Amino acid sequence: MGDIRRRGVVALGVTALVAPLTLALGTTQAHAVSCTTTAGPYQKQVEKFLGRPVDGKQSSADCKAIQAFQNKHGIRPNIGYAGPVTWGVMDLMLKQKAVGTNPNKAGKCPVNKGRIACVDLTLQLSWIQDGSRLVYGPVPVRTGRDGYETRTGLKKIYWRNIDHVSTIYDVPMPYSQFFDGGQAFHQASLSMWNPPGSHGCVNMTTTDAKKYWSLLKKGDDVYVYGRKPGT
Repeated sequence: MGDIRRRGVVALGVTALVAPLTLALGTTQAHAVSCTTTAGPYQKQVEKFLGRPVDGKQSSADCKAIQAFQNKHGIRPNIGYAGPVTWGVMDLMLKQKAVGTNPNKAGKCPVNKGRIACVDLTLQLSWIQDGSRLVYGPVPVRTGRDGYETRTGLKKIYWRNIDHVSTIYDVPMPYSQFFDGGQAFHQASLSMWNPPGSHGCVNMTTTDAKKYWSLLKKGDDVYVYGRKPGT
């Protein structure tokens, strides 16, 4: 049963890192990509987000600023075009920031379970609470893409492996805490806003994955709700 479970972990969780890492670390390091001179449909919104002059016109400086943002978060194509994917990432960042320190304001994550890790797929945020008291977070996370959605509902952490490595892809998944089949919290070495998402796991920064490891234990509850944009 243990071997079967580990194969399931690899199939749904580990592969989350394979393609995104290629996207995040590949093309732009090899050579520079030319900027577009065309203004995108979200030009003004993107200019405002980046602190650029808001005129809706694509300048060379605008393009370079947009392209730098795209390269930082692994957005493709990375040609400085203010399109729906780039604006979608920025809009999500603004919505995440607006949550502040009250992520469970709507009361969607249970407050009668004691310590619980909450995952809001709609806002791509996670936090740990104890009753109604916020223990840690909220922090940005990267959940399952279309076709590989992180499953919703109430779950429990059933297996933890601080140094987990895929035996199929030889991909590290540090601080893995599995809560539903092959789906787990774990550290990922890429932007939490890198589209389109994981293959089901809840990716976290190193800092946040370490903190979750120290605060959670086997048997703790996990509640996943909402719907990731684009799924």
